[in-house]
Amino acid sequence: MISYVSTRGEGGRRSFEEVLLAGLAEDGGLFVPESWPSLDPAAFDGLDYAQTTARILAPFTEGCFDEATLLEMARAAYAGFADPAVAPLRQIDHDAWVMELFHGPTLAFKDFALQLLGRMFERVLACSGRTITIVGATSGDTGSAAIHATAGRAGMRICILHPQGRVSEVQRRQMTTVDDANVLNIAVAGTFDDCQDLVKAMFADTAFRRTHRLAAVNSINWARLAAQAAYYAFAAVRLKGPLAFAVPTGNFGDVYAGYIAQRMGLPIEKLIVATNRNDILARFFADGRYAAGTVHPTISPSMDIQVASNFERLLFDVHDRDGAATAAIMRAFARDRQLSVPSARLDELRDLFAARRVDEQETAHTIAGLAHEAGYVVDPHTAVGIAAARAAAPRDRPVVTLSTAHSAKFPDAVEAACGIRPELPARMSDLLQRPERSTACAAELSAIQRTIENWPV
Repeated sequence: MISYVSTRGEGGRRSFEEVLLAGLAEDGGLFVPESWPSLDPAAFDGLDYAQTTARILAPFTEGCFDEATLLEMARAAYAGFADPAVAPLRQIDHDAWVMELFHGPTLAFKDFALQLLGRMFERVLACSGRTITIVGATSGDTGSAAIHATAGRAGMRICILHPQGRVSEVQRRQMTTVDDANVLNIAVAGTFDDCQDLVKAMFADTAFRRTHRLAAVNSINWARLAAQAAYYAFAAVRLKGPLAFAVPTGNFGDVYAGYIAQRMGLPIEKLIVATNRNDILARFFADGRYAAGTVHPTISPSMDIQVASNFERLLFDVHDRDGAATAAIMRAFARDRQLSVPSARLDELRDLFAARRVDEQETAHTIAGLAHEAGYVVDPHTAVGIAAARAAAPRDRPVVTLSTAHSAKFPDAVEAACGIRPELPARMSDLLQRPERSTACAAELSAIQRTIENWPV
């Protein structure tokens, strides 16, 4: 059975159930498996999406959920997705594909893991009689997907922090129009990085964490990343890898899910890290220096991030899974806002990873080109991924761009780029008329904690 350890080396070994509920390790690190399971790609032949998910997750959840239970939960999680394939592949050019990850209830890729995670939480809590308070930060999509996965579920409350005025209207309303009593939305006067830091600070406050029994749904939660690895396996088997993936990312979570799949033995040759103007990850893979800068608002706001929290998991492997060394590096980064890795280690990373920065003009040009030449309308994040794929994909290999959100979540940006205003699906047509409910807060830990403490149980 796989045990889990912290990237910062303290706290000993943990079970999957402990990691699922805890999210962040007590020493401030992130949980990772003590060893990587290996799966034969042939084991996925002929499996549908729910079966693929259960097969990927089973080695990680042993002792908590068996494969049959995982399959039952996955079937329920994906039953309401709008496309029968759940994660369909669309060919847009020779050897160029888009994997549509926006057919879930909130039209974003976060639904894949979080619809499953909500069910995992509920089962574990029902067996133990415990309750939890889920806290998370969102740059747009995580919050709505987490809320829709947990609203009204027994044993849990959910509090989501979003940067006020820095998410699209559709993204905001998908959170603030949910009126279940176990949902609390907090609009923070700051950036996503501020929200993320506040969530980490709440977990680091031992007394607050224990009193409110905090749990995480951000991509700091290992279970969420493992669940996202399933769509890499699903594509790799169907396109007869090896192949490359282009992944629009800000927090490094979605591309790290591809790393999980590759470490498990799936035929993934290259992971292309696609960033917008907030390019800390692209700069790192260019020169080995990871240096935080100023967050710039863009038309792809879910990627407006300068500190990618999941990058610590990769650093842990880069430093030979030495928790003490990783902890020292992260302490130095917290102080200096920069770090670097030796050139030899960077070269090793480049065997699997490539990176590309895509600016606003190129993003808009990509949206317009696809709409007018192929009749295919994509959102700005997907456009960043497609542009990066065109620039950095290996030759003579299929490349799959992960389409992380429906174009209707960003109608203003899409219309400005190509003249077409995408419409929300019929099931969400009244979203802009629904009443909203949220609480505004300063980007201060005491203010956030006070709001949660005053939240009726």
